[in-house]
Amino acid sequence: MPTDTLLTATRTHLELEPTHSVVIEPIVKGGSGRTIVRIKPEGYPTYIGIYYTLERADNANYLPVSKFLKKAKLNVPEVLYDNIGRRCALIEDLGEIDLHSLKGQGWELREPIYRSALEQLDRLFYTRAPKDLEFQPPFDPELYKWEQDYFFDNFAEIYLGMSHNEVQVLREHPSLKKVAESLGASARHLVHRDFQSQNIIVRDGKAFLIDFQGMRRGRQEYDIASLIFDPYMNHSAEEREKLLDIWEDISEERPLDDIFFKCATQRLMQALGAYGNLVSNKGEKWFEQHIPTACSLLADVIRGTDYEEAITPVLEVAKNHQPTQD
Repeated sequence: MPTDTLLTATRTHLELEPTHSVVIEPIVKGGSGRTIVRIKPEGYPTYIGIYYTLERADNANYLPVSKFLKKAKLNVPEVLYDNIGRRCALIEDLGEIDLHSLKGQGWELREPIYRSALEQLDRLFYTRAPKDLEFQPPFDPELYKWEQDYFFDNFAEIYLGMSHNEVQVLREHPSLKKVAESLGASARHLVHRDFQSQNIIVRDGKAFLIDFQGMRRGRQEYDIASLIFDPYMNHSAEEREKLLDIWEDISEERPLDDIFFKCATQRLMQALGAYGNLVSNKGEKWFEQHIPTACSLLADVIRGTDYEEAITPVLEVAKNHQPTQD
């Protein structure tokens, strides 16, 4: 059992007696398929315990990427103990406050955290990885096409119940192929791949990044769009402009609209595909509440584009879709 493995790891790391009290609390957030818990050994600081399988290829990337980012002086939790053979690790516990938990707070409280997060993204842009460090396959036309298919397969067909033939026509729309080819022409810089509010921990007024095992090379605009068009936060148009202003202040440039909105489209299609998969195939109903927001954001970013015609029919069906019954 994963918890037994993590308990053994904790006792080994701290050299605890078998009778020493250790409390393990599950951390439910996220849809990565890993087992993540908070470990509370009596008389010691708390730890985050991670147990992973090789069912997802990116799970094995967490530890080497974490050590690389820490060495590069990015704000990430420190790996305190790892056992590759047992596929488990003990990680520094940064606390329970993430950016998502601040959703109801005023902008003046959230703004410094967003600035800190975007500063981390800017630092990542200039960070050079060792040549022998393997990341996940880079963003190329095939990966962008995979994200599009993920949306049509898991959201349009499985979650919404649209017919295969209807969806097939939409997925083969030539404008979507052009989006994939356009974005896939450049993949030089490191991308977090899931740069959203639940993966940004707040500690001492600074942003710390977690869940970066999917890091790969791609377009930086993908991460920027992931944060600004985050369905969990549902930023207003005014807040989205403020976030772009912060980014421009940090990086001294603003994303080109064409590339930025294409990246936002890809990211939101991927997110909706993930929500559809998690709700329909894995019974994770919590994610369903965020589907209307993601659809609304996607409708905004595709308005007036060549690919609006390929995606709008799915969003129209989603408007009348009834939530999954327990």
